[in-house]
Amino acid sequence: MAYDDVSKPVKDFLFYLDVVNGKSKNTIYEYYLDIRGYLKFLYKMKNKLSCEISEVDAAKADIDFIKQITLEDTYEYLYYLKSVKNCNNRTLNRKICSIHVFFKFLSNKSSFDVQNPVENLENNSLPYTLPKHLSLEECEQLLNATDGKNSKRDYAMLVLFLNCGLRLSELVSINLSDLGNEYLTITGKGNKQRSLYLNRSCLDALDDYIKKERPRDGLHSDARNALFISRNGNRISRRAVQNVVENCLKKAGLGDKNYSTHKLRHTAATLMHKYGNVDIRVLQQILGHENLGTTQIYTHVDSEQVKIAVNANPVSKIKHKEKNE
Repeated sequence: MAYDDVSKPVKDFLFYLDVVNGKSKNTIYEYYLDIRGYLKFLYKMKNKLSCEISEVDAAKADIDFIKQITLEDTYEYLYYLKSVKNCNNRTLNRKICSIHVFFKFLSNKSSFDVQNPVENLENNSLPYTLPKHLSLEECEQLLNATDGKNSKRDYAMLVLFLNCGLRLSELVSINLSDLGNEYLTITGKGNKQRSLYLNRSCLDALDDYIKKERPRDGLHSDARNALFISRNGNRISRRAVQNVVENCLKKAGLGDKNYSTHKLRHTAATLMHKYGNVDIRVLQQILGHENLGTTQIYTHVDSEQVKIAVNANPVSKIKHKEKNE
C-alpha cells in the first residue's frame, strides 16, 4: 500500500515499521489509521476548518505542522475520542501507544529534529478482566456443530484454533508446505516463525480434510499451496473464517455469548494452562508472544482451582490447642 494520503514523516514512519521493525502489514495498517486520524483531527482543529474530519487532507499535516503539536493538543484529541466517538479505555490506550511510537520515531530515529511532545502522556488505567473463553463442554458443542459441504475443513480449522491457540491471520496463511510429520511451521507477527507440535486430534482432522475434501483442481495460482481453500478456489479469507466460526457458534447454541476467533485462542491457552500445568514460558512459545507479560493474562485460575489450592495449604491441618486457664 502506497499511503499517498499522508505526509512524508508519516510515510517514513510506516516504512520504518516495515523495514526495520519487521511489523506485519496488518499492524502497519493499524498504525497508519491511528496516526492519520490523529493528524486529521489536529489539522482541522488548529486551522478551524468547517468540514468533517473525514474530509481533511492528512497529507497537509507536514513536518512543520507536526512540530507544532503539543501535549495539550493530544489531550484534546483523546477527549474527542472519548466524549464524541465513545471510545473505551482499551481503544484509547491503543491510540496513545500509536502516538507514542510515532513521536519516538520522529525524535530518535529520523532526521526531522522533532521534540517529543507526548513523552509524559500516560495510558488510561484499565480494570483487570479475565480473558473470555469457552469451557471444555462448550468446546465439544462447537466441534460437533460443523456440517455441510465444507464440514471437514471447518472442523480442522476449529481443531487448530482450540488446540494450538492460533491467531486468525496465522491460520489463513498456513501452506501445505508448512506441515511436517508432527509439526506445523507458523508465521506470526513481524513474520517471525515458530514450530508447533500437532497432537493426534490435529493430525487426524487435517489428514481427513486434505485427503477427502480439500480440492486439487480449479485452484487459483496463489491458492495452490494454501492449506484452507474457499468455495471459489482461493486461499480462505479472514472474513470467511470468521463467518464459519460465527455460524458454528450459533449452531452450537453459543451465538449469544460474544465468542470470536480470538476467544478460541484464549480458550486454547486457558485450557492448556488449566489441564496441562503448562509452564508460562512454554505457553509463551506456543502462542508466539514476544513479551512474557502478554502471556500472563491467559494464566488466570477459576474458583475451583483457588479452592483446591487453599485447601492444600498444610497450615490448614494445624488444629488450635486451647490453653488451660
